[in-house]
Amino acid sequence: MVAAIGRLVLKHVREMGRMLIFLVSSFGWLVRPPFRFIQFVKQLHFIGYKSTFVVVLTAGFTGMVLALQGYYSLRKFGSEGLLGSAVALSMIRELGPVLAALMVTARAGSAMTAEIGIMRITEQIDALDTMAINPLQYLIAPKMVGGLIGVPLLVALFDVVGIYGGYLVGVDLLGVNAGSYWTSIESAVEWKDIYGGILKSISFGLIISWVCCYKGFYTRMSAEGLGSATTEAVVLSSVVILVWDYFLTSILL
Repeated sequence: MVAAIGRLVLKHVREMGRMLIFLVSSFGWLVRPPFRFIQFVKQLHFIGYKSTFVVVLTAGFTGMVLALQGYYSLRKFGSEGLLGSAVALSMIRELGPVLAALMVTARAGSAMTAEIGIMRITEQIDALDTMAINPLQYLIAPKMVGGLIGVPLLVALFDVVGIYGGYLVGVDLLGVNAGSYWTSIESAVEWKDIYGGILKSISFGLIISWVCCYKGFYTRMSAEGLGSATTEAVVLSSVVILVWDYFLTSILL
């Protein structure tokens, strides 16, 4: 039993080391020529623009639910005027970065893993090596940059749409004063809340592209291996995002 536990621990330690080497190598190749800017633009379009619809839809209904639940909770204390601050702080600090990152993981992260995994199975990555094109520079680095830029922009959009969704429910449906809604947001939201949300979104973008690209790059050479890699990428990215969110929140408070 002790030997089995030791083998399991060593396996995970080796996996963590290989993931770290993968990340450092990808950033190392990022700053080396040739610079393929068209690849960066394509990945930013794929990760950012194509995820806009699902992020906006999730943000709108998240803000509406927050306003609906928050109104009936605050009404017990006669504090309906603080609804705006409750919605805005929840969106900017926590729900915006976390839910947007989870949506990007489900939509773009799984696709990245499947794309790179298929290239591995069909030996297209080996063909790049044969043509003296480094796969990390050509495939992985642009996706890293796309995640680092695209996810923060989506989080900003998520926050704005979520706050406006809360406004629609709180003001137009439940009758909260519009001036009180916006004034409470202005008085409650500070720059450190915004900076914290930006820092979280950048780190989440890196986690998504890093984990999903790694799982796809080291896919086992079978259809079953591709399916397992995609599932593992989505699950691991989601878990790491939630765990890292806790540690960042404890540091930023």
